[in-house]
Amino acid sequence: MKIIIAGNGKVGMMLTRQLSTEGYDLTLIDANQKVLESSEEKYDVMSVQGNCASMEVLEQAGVREARLLIAVTNADEVNLLCCMTAHGMNPDIHTIARIRNPEYTDQIYKMRELFALSLAVNPERRAAIEIERLLKYPGFLKRDTFAKGRVEIVELRVDAGHKLCNVALNDLTSVVKCQILVCAVLRNGKAIAPDGRFVLSEGDRIFVTAPTDTLTTLLKQLGVITHKAKRVIICGGGRVSYYLAQMLLKNGVSVQIIERDYERCRHMATLLPNASVVHGDASREFLLEDEGISDCDALVTLTGVDELNMIISLYGSNCGVPQVITKLGRLENNTMLDSLDLGSIVSPKELCCNTIVRFVRAMKNQTGAALAVHLIADGQMEAVEFLVDEDTKYCGKPLKELKMKKNVLIVCISNGTRFQIPNGDSCFRKGDTVIVVSGAGKVIYQLNDIFEN
Repeated sequence: MKIIIAGNGKVGMMLTRQLSTEGYDLTLIDANQKVLESSEEKYDVMSVQGNCASMEVLEQAGVREARLLIAVTNADEVNLLCCMTAHGMNPDIHTIARIRNPEYTDQIYKMRELFALSLAVNPERRAAIEIERLLKYPGFLKRDTFAKGRVEIVELRVDAGHKLCNVALNDLTSVVKCQILVCAVLRNGKAIAPDGRFVLSEGDRIFVTAPTDTLTTLLKQLGVITHKAKRVIICGGGRVSYYLAQMLLKNGVSVQIIERDYERCRHMATLLPNASVVHGDASREFLLEDEGISDCDALVTLTGVDELNMIISLYGSNCGVPQVITKLGRLENNTMLDSLDLGSIVSPKELCCNTIVRFVRAMKNQTGAALAVHLIADGQMEAVEFLVDEDTKYCGKPLKELKMKKNVLIVCISNGTRFQIPNGDSCFRKGDTVIVVSGAGKVIYQLNDIFEN
């Protein structure tokens, strides 16, 4: 399938890496020739230099033969014009545009057909939703949802003195007093698919599958005291901060936003009259102390500079802030990050790419396509949700009788309000949804792909 990616920035590069690995025919468009040359050296892709909204450039990129165009330049207007132009040149093409400006949110939804959009993605808004969900359960580093929000894979860190430290997975149920499944473990930067004899150690990051209703019980049994955040400090006054503050204020949470740009402060104060907007540099220790960092329930660092977010988060952790959330644009140095006390890490780029990859796979598989796709364990493993339909093999057969591919694990079977952490006697039936976790480099397009031929 031929795909054109317009814009070779952070999101464009991540999409290029992911989709080229999956074997798609990619053509990149960007105004920066050096950026294109870098991608051509790393991946098997074609490139065209120029303005992606230009008919001439799109023609060179082969828009008439392409099935999908993904516009992820830094300008919303260019992305929209690019999609409209591509659709005008090829009415059968699907288009995805990254639209980040909050002012466009409503009209994109209402005028989607006019803009010829198959999908609009807003990384900042998606990141704000993820952060707001993390604030509801302070004990988790990350949460990925499945089954329409009723099942989750959550990330926990096993610190010194943690109840799970030195516990074998076979003994897990007796410790947490609820039904869960550890589907992956990150140890020393390497992802492991554990069996029941695996013993958890200090420093492990574990990925747990459980129904959402079980999460409160899990935290309680682990001795993690959680309470609803009443006061949150947000460092940085960008788009993610705006979306997050909106959500928190709506839920009655007190919000303080610290932003160093004076004009941006005025703009945020106008948009969010119920928030406390402070003009200042959030990296200054005295300012954070004046704003009561030691007494806040959560610190969220959302400046546009990764290194600054990391420094502020480290200081917040040192001050004893109960929950720290750090936004990072680059996640390449995962092993280094794992050694730092940054709390939960959120990447708008990664969230955006997960949404687009799911759409691409759905296009490739008109039937049996994934309902949800999430990268876990620092991108070394993938969790995918499928609907069991009439074409699915082995319906009604116990899992212990099925021959599945190596490094593939069924971690949950659900049907409406019924959820099952599977064992060897479990089976799936038509209408169920199944969550599958697979190892790196093993792309699961359809549920039948997990079985040995």
